[in-house]
Amino acid sequence: MKKFLLSFLLIVSGLATAGAVTDGVAYDRVNDIGIKNLWIQDRAHTPDVWSNMPYCNTSARTAVMKDGFIYIARSNANTVILGTDTLAQSVIYKVNAANGELVKELDLTLDGEIYGGATLSSNTVGMDNFGHLYMAPFSSNLATTQSVYMVDKETGELTLIAELDKGDALQRCDYIDVMGDITREEAECNIMTVGASSEYIYRWHADQGDDFYGGFDGDPYLAILDFYPETVVQWGYAPVVKMVLGEDEDTRYSGELFYIDGFTTAPILYDVTGNKVEDFENVDPAFWPMDVGANGVCEFTLDGRNFIVFVAAQYTGVDEATMVNKACQVYICELGEGMTLEGMQRYWMVPDELGAVSDGGTRVQSMNVEYGVDAEGNEEVTLFIFKCYNGMAVYKIGSNVFGDEPQPGKPGDVNGDGEVNIADVNAVIDMILSNVVSASGDVNGDGEVNIADVNAVLDIILNA
Repeated sequence: MKKFLLSFLLIVSGLATAGAVTDGVAYDRVNDIGIKNLWIQDRAHTPDVWSNMPYCNTSARTAVMKDGFIYIARSNANTVILGTDTLAQSVIYKVNAANGELVKELDLTLDGEIYGGATLSSNTVGMDNFGHLYMAPFSSNLATTQSVYMVDKETGELTLIAELDKGDALQRCDYIDVMGDITREEAECNIMTVGASSEYIYRWHADQGDDFYGGFDGDPYLAILDFYPETVVQWGYAPVVKMVLGEDEDTRYSGELFYIDGFTTAPILYDVTGNKVEDFENVDPAFWPMDVGANGVCEFTLDGRNFIVFVAAQYTGVDEATMVNKACQVYICELGEGMTLEGMQRYWMVPDELGAVSDGGTRVQSMNVEYGVDAEGNEEVTLFIFKCYNGMAVYKIGSNVFGDEPQPGKPGDVNGDGEVNIADVNAVIDMILSNVVSASGDVNGDGEVNIADVNAVLDIILNA
């Protein structure tokens, strides 16, 4: 019976999990908080699988995770023939956030017609604070407006939210950020973007139930005069902006503070007047990005502590702690007292690597978090990271997370979730199939991870 069950599990698990493995790293716990990789799919760990995925493409630039799914936007992915016309259609790939499996392809349409064709027609995909999926194309330095659409998560049908007036400062804008409710039905909404290779930023505000207007005292744009390093006088290529949640209900979605990361700088925190609130001037140089070639930043809170996640390196960089070359990782740091960058403490750099292949200059690295609680009621955070053309990964962070090591008193708990079940059998099989192993997979303690450890977990389950 057990032999039959093992054979069945090997077949099913191989089919179900071949597309993603874990990074195999046992991360140290810091200040009684742990992190573990749930799965990773990338050039470094699953190169054959990743390179054959439809979202392994330089036109699939951004991604977001929400409510158990990952959404990856790719401009002009498909060619559609209608009569004598050949049309390009953009898509959003819907991926299972639990294991990295492709669920469906959302072919984008607008007013019943195929959407796509224009350059970078689906450059940004994101989620507002009320669970609405949005998409935006890049806008050129000749475009007078920035378009923003809401996406039906099941059909791919687009609804135009707004054509946002850029005013007199026409700059190329690659990626946008949205805070609040993009429909304005339940809360206010703020939308921001940054002019590439310029000193201009854009912001549009709408009160609940109202239309959008310029978010800088009625103007849609503002010139930034204060940069760091001081030798920088404008943003570089493909800059990104990330608004910060307010601390109380009145300012929750106001976006009064925001980070800008602009290729030539590390993330800088500004307020809506354009004044610099904080930068990396007084940050320990060991905490600086190893290179500033990629842009991306987000914040989260856990157990009353405030954290920042930002890009450590794009394709090249050296971790000062290990002197090992690294590529496409992020730093996870706890902010200092008063949520300062200056006093921050580095916790981890993840993953060990996503890949080191140029994506043609997209510059952006997507990252976002979701909040939850474990079976015992402990707070935990799920972190998603995505680097165009190189890979993606999902991590769990919390006080009851024990990395790749089994929790004390739970022999056979390979995945560290506090239970011993079929998921742990799958975890050992993942290690064997991918040849990426960790100590938690050595269930029988013989110094190796192989079929004997699968049987050892099965013995624990069957004899429980």
